[in-house]
Amino acid sequence: MKSEDTPFEGGPMDGRVLPVLVGMTGHPPKTYRIPVPDPDGGPPTVLVYRRVPRDSRGGLRFARWKYTYDPSGRKGSDRKWPWSKPDRSAAADPDATPGGKPDDADG
Repeated sequence: MKSEDTPFEGGPMDGRVLPVLVGMTGHPPKTYRIPVPDPDGGPPTVLVYRRVPRDSRGGLRFARWKYTYDPSGRKGSDRKWPWSKPDRSAAADPDATPGGKPDDADG
């Protein structure tokens, strides 16, 4: 797998550059989570960094990325896709009574 040296901005990792694995498209992950162990043995604190473009130059070039600190640590993006909503129709409920005429199999 390939990796790319990616800078981090803000938070405890400010100014550091880490090698981050890139996917098949050549892009690093959109979110980078770093677990930091608790010195008292409690659950680790997770630092969340979001991928943003490194510079705003135009043209046909490969995008370079950097990670910026997200102190809120929210799970995903703010986008809400229509296909990710739970389906609340009767067709999605297997215990729902079917509509239309009842089955006349017994005559």
